[in-house]
Amino acid sequence: MNNTVRDDEIRLSNRPLIVSDVDEVVLEFLGPFRAFLESRDHVLLPRSFRLTGNIIHRATEQPATEADVKDMLDAFYAAQDRWQTPAVGVVEALHELSALADIVFLTAMPPRHAAARRALLDRLDLPYPLLASEDPKGPIVQRLHAGRALPVVFIDDIARNLQSVQAHAPSCLLINLMANAEFRALAPAPDGCVHIAADWTDAASAIRAHFQR
Repeated sequence: MNNTVRDDEIRLSNRPLIVSDVDEVVLEFLGPFRAFLESRDHVLLPRSFRLTGNIIHRATEQPATEADVKDMLDAFYAAQDRWQTPAVGVVEALHELSALADIVFLTAMPPRHAAARRALLDRLDLPYPLLASEDPKGPIVQRLHAGRALPVVFIDDIARNLQSVQAHAPSCLLINLMANAEFRALAPAPDGCVHIAADWTDAASAIRAHFQR
């Protein structure tokens, strides 16, 4: 499926389901966004696990306002195809896992940028269905899985998204994966039974083990 879809349009097969975030999981985000900011005379400082307050104008050394950060993110997403690259090992890992399970990408970005993301993912040989939503992820995964008696996996870099899915799809294997090691060290540790994956090789191994239970 090569077009952007709504969750009620996705038709799953009688196989396990893998739902994966995109930024910092499937696509490198922080490294490319940092390079994008530098092209606009700003720098991203690794001082805490947030963007607002850590994006600084190079000349004035003043932090960008929340509104400025939102505008920069919007401009970055509009030009994402020129900046973002696949996370290490993701293409190979997902190709192998696609023989075992349905795969759906769930990206937390404004839906108006979904077409650009769809085109980028297709170009990178990541053709799996894409949902773009700024709504909480737990209810979306719950609707997708629909209580089927099949394994379900959710992969994300943000603790609150993992917690949301845990609350709405408690049988789900939760995997925390983040491509950028520098900012990953600043991230809050996820609560509950979350597998913290070092990379896509580790994540794929945990997923296969979950399917075999």
